Amino acid sequence: MSTFQQPEPKDRPARLTVGVVGAGRVGPALAASLQLAGHRPVAVSGVSDASVRRAARMLPDVPLVTPAQVMERADLVLLTVPDDALPGLVEGLAETGAVRPGQLLVHTSGRYGARVLDPATRAGALPLALHPAMTFTGTAVDVQRLAGCSFGVTAPEELRLAAEALVIEMGGEPEWIAEESRPLYHAALALGANHLVTLVAESMELLRTAGVEAPDRMLGPLLGAALDNALRSGDAALTGPVARGDAGTVAAHVAELRRHAPQTVAGYLAMARATADRALAHGLLKPELAEDLLGVLADGATLPDDGSDR
Repeated sequence: MSTFQQPEPKDRPARLTVGVVGAGRVGPALAASLQLAGHRPVAVSGVSDASVRRAARMLPDVPLVTPAQVMERADLVLLTVPDDALPGLVEGLAETGAVRPGQLLVHTSGRYGARVLDPATRAGALPLALHPAMTFTGTAVDVQRLAGCSFGVTAPEELRLAAEALVIEMGGEPEWIAEESRPLYHAALALGANHLVTLVAESMELLRTAGVEAPDRMLGPLLGAALDNALRSGDAALTGPVARGDAGTVAAHVAELRRHAPQTVAGYLAMARATADRALAHGLLKPELAEDLLGVLADGATLPDDGSDR
């Protein structure tokens, strides 16, 4: 549980003009959240038709301008572009003189810390890395979901309080991440959230193939309980045929997947091996059962992908 408390109005920092460079799913939602806290969005930039529509929907009456004009008009600028585009954007803004001394420059990349903003920092900007640990839809529901959302925060020590205050104003929970730990932090989130979507989507496809008419309704309670148990108990929540050492069941799974969805076999085997390793390490999988199970997983990885069940 976080010890941070929402600041009283008299304790809040001065209201800021806010700009967004990159009207993807994240930037407009954060700007709208800051607007609810009393800050004033004044400019947004976006290139694609989807970005333009999103900005108009999430930030009505806020003018759509160039990135340089966003920098000119805003005290706080949100750089919400894809990770790979961020370093080049920062360098370009610094080289063209768009950065103003004392301007708060916030990026939302999980991969990078504050150092990616060094070109702008040398021009006088105040660098903050504020990454919301949440998936975004690009709709107003994102603003509501920010309540209680953890943010990975990285900034110079002298800006730590300012960074935390902005996160709290958006309804989030600040979590300090060291500069050198940002890639690992981001990998951990991607492993959990991005891969979860893939696993759920594949599971629903397989259930439809098996004749289930409402796979979402079937999976909802099961996955909800599994997630809750995992968050509460970690590896102790492991269950299912791999954790039990049911080698025959796992072999049947692999055979059926090869017949009906061969593209899922590699993922199933990789996750099963990882699950077996964790179950063994925590005493859930009996060593005498692990040998047969690991043999099945090894055989499954080498079977020809020809649709036969062997």
